[in-house]
Amino acid sequence: MGNISDEKVKELQLKATDIRKSIVESLTEAGSGHTAGSLGMADIFAYLYFFALKHDPKNPDWPERDIFVLSNGHICPGLYATMAHAGYFRVEELQTLRKLGSRLQGHPHREYLPGIETSSGPLGSGISQAVGMALALRIDEGKTTNRFIYCMVGDGEMDEGQNWEAIMTAAKYRLQNLVLIVDRNNIQIDGYTEDIMPLNDLKEKFESFNWHVQEIDGHNFEMIDDAIGHAKSIFDKPSVIIANTIPGKGVDGFQRRPEWHGKSPSKDEAKNALKELRTLHGQIKCDQLD
Repeated sequence: MGNISDEKVKELQLKATDIRKSIVESLTEAGSGHTAGSLGMADIFAYLYFFALKHDPKNPDWPERDIFVLSNGHICPGLYATMAHAGYFRVEELQTLRKLGSRLQGHPHREYLPGIETSSGPLGSGISQAVGMALALRIDEGKTTNRFIYCMVGDGEMDEGQNWEAIMTAAKYRLQNLVLIVDRNNIQIDGYTEDIMPLNDLKEKFESFNWHVQEIDGHNFEMIDDAIGHAKSIFDKPSVIIANTIPGKGVDGFQRRPEWHGKSPSKDEAKNALKELRTLHGQIKCDQLD
């Protein structure tokens, strides 16, 4: 179903590594913020903004654009870094993250930064917003609209009851232009998700709500591409992609540790992390040349 080339995969791997470096740098400068989820979703951010999304950084309100909704707004350092590398604003501005007067607030504000579609922070509202947008597109453009709404949510966020009301609504109206991406990284701010409020089999839950469901490795670009391709080919129900990810991906000392959900690296930790990411970037570059 997917059509991604080996050359594009290497390009996206390099983009994701650049995004991860910018995440570490901006969080360290800010002295606060969310590291694990931002790093963990860098591959999917890179795939969307450098391959799948119809968008124009020079014209963020382009009427034909796809719409990306970040429900788990605390991982906005990943979104900001991606948008900067995509050309929405200068990469240097990332150093203003979480500072007074900055457009890059700790949670996204749609009126501050062109290209941000929704303000987010209170968890659980993003799917509802995305459902409303998908319904509005159907009203405006008809059931055969070629524009898609992509909504990213965290797995800990799925504890919120409002999500499941929205999930029922999307199924009722057969919103085939809605693609939900769940960051299944198994951590939330208080610990592991299955200790805090067990989600158990999310695939089975979504199927019982009459969604088209796929479960993938969220760091494998071929699988991401294939899943998005399948989701866009479904015409009678909304689609969800459960992306199994490693929180803190790319930095060994941050990976799979719940304490990195909501803290930023120290200068020494950032120095080591950036060294590791630069090494990874070099390895990908060498593989690309072979």
